[in-house]
Amino acid sequence: MSGKKITVCAPITLPDAETGVAQPPRAIGQARVSSKLRDTRSALRDLYQTGSLRMVFPHGRGDVEAVMVNTSGGITGGDRFEVEATAGAGSQLTITTQAAERAYRALPGQIGQLATHLTVEEGAFLRWLPQETLIFEGSALKRRLVADLHANARFLMVEPLVFGRTAMGETVHAAHLWDRIDLRRDGVPLYVDGLDLGPDIQAQLDRPAVANGGCAMASLVYVAPEAEGHLNPIRDMLPDTAGASLLAENTLVLRIVAADGFQLRKSLVPILDRLTEHTLPRSWRL
Repeated sequence: MSGKKITVCAPITLPDAETGVAQPPRAIGQARVSSKLRDTRSALRDLYQTGSLRMVFPHGRGDVEAVMVNTSGGITGGDRFEVEATAGAGSQLTITTQAAERAYRALPGQIGQLATHLTVEEGAFLRWLPQETLIFEGSALKRRLVADLHANARFLMVEPLVFGRTAMGETVHAAHLWDRIDLRRDGVPLYVDGLDLGPDIQAQLDRPAVANGGCAMASLVYVAPEAEGHLNPIRDMLPDTAGASLLAENTLVLRIVAADGFQLRKSLVPILDRLTEHTLPRSWRL
């Protein structure tokens, strides 16, 4: 040891503009990505990224696959993230995440926000396949996903949620989650879903009509001409705590409730394998 004194600097805090009270730093991130058809293959058209949100592109994938990385490590009160993705005419684009997203404890009165806007142009196929969002005790998260689909576009979306890690004995009581999904085809509403949970999420999940004690759930929407052909095979794959139906022409909707994240994946991954023709992003296997 040299005997030199090492000074560790504390995180910089800035005063709030209204209250004058010092606030810890907040994560802000934005990413925009789009694909195009070049000759007979999909290729990256545009990419913009700033702040705590990055996208990486694995090698060896046939179409454009973007893996989102939240460099701040999670979302807490006051954080703001925005994602925009466009599958250009005739192209294919897959969006996933490096790992499960985490909603951490927030200070009173503060909310983390995530806004996503997806566009699927004529003859294109966009797969929105984020891994689980983990909701922890004390968190406050507001999410909004809007997708605009062309009349003959194809679209696959999954949104898995896990409330605490049951293997570690975690339960989620004092937390809030506001979640909105709005899918439109040629401007006409196709699928609208809303979820408001809190302040005692576990008490709500325990209700028979909500999750009957389950601590994990997922919503899936598949829009494609062959959607109806998948309905019965997928129903045969589902546990008793899940259901699938045709919401509209060429639109398959699925919801799963599970005891924990492991059981959710056990049901969900084979279905995603089927609907992606076994091209599920590698990050789902890690």
